[in-house]
Amino acid sequence: MATPPTYTQDDVNDLLSKMALERGKLIAAAEALRGDDADRVPVDAVGEEQWTAKEQLAHLWEMERGYIAWCRAGQAQSGVDATDVRGEPVDIPIERAPQHSVRELLDALIEERAKTNDYIRSLTLEEFAHTASTPGFGELTLMQWLRSFYRHDRMHTAQIQGRQSDYRPQYQGGTEANQRQMRIDQVAARESRE
Repeated sequence: MATPPTYTQDDVNDLLSKMALERGKLIAAAEALRGDDADRVPVDAVGEEQWTAKEQLAHLWEMERGYIAWCRAGQAQSGVDATDVRGEPVDIPIERAPQHSVRELLDALIEERAKTNDYIRSLTLEEFAHTASTPGFGELTLMQWLRSFYRHDRMHTAQIQGRQSDYRPQYQGGTEANQRQMRIDQVAARESRE
């Protein structure tokens, strides 16, 4: 069995600093959108990149709650399989994002991030080395899960600005599932039951 990593307060401070920096850039990019730009589907995009800026903001909100739920599971029991762990639903899911303003979504992200930062500050240094696993990403330490927040923000900032991101998540199978199509299918299935 591999020796768990040791994280320091400098690692935590670096995490919080990078999260603040990248979230600031994301907010600035979203606030710079004009007219219908926030509702425009990028041309020739595939998968998650087909989401509008508003849908990307709602996705980031959902993702943050999901990852924090995985971290809480790993905090409670290091090595946990978090496959079936879900975050609390958000008030504006991706499919309802077009009916809301960029400002509403950004305010929700700001409020959610304050809760995330409080959670991070509540962890002991030892807990950052606890792990949780999912089929998409494998086993990661809580610190690795939390570092994905600023990387994910960086990726979506680029997409909102209409450019290719220098960051690509490392998926277990090598490629990302088409989250956009999966979401469309989930909503259609739910609506057919109603």
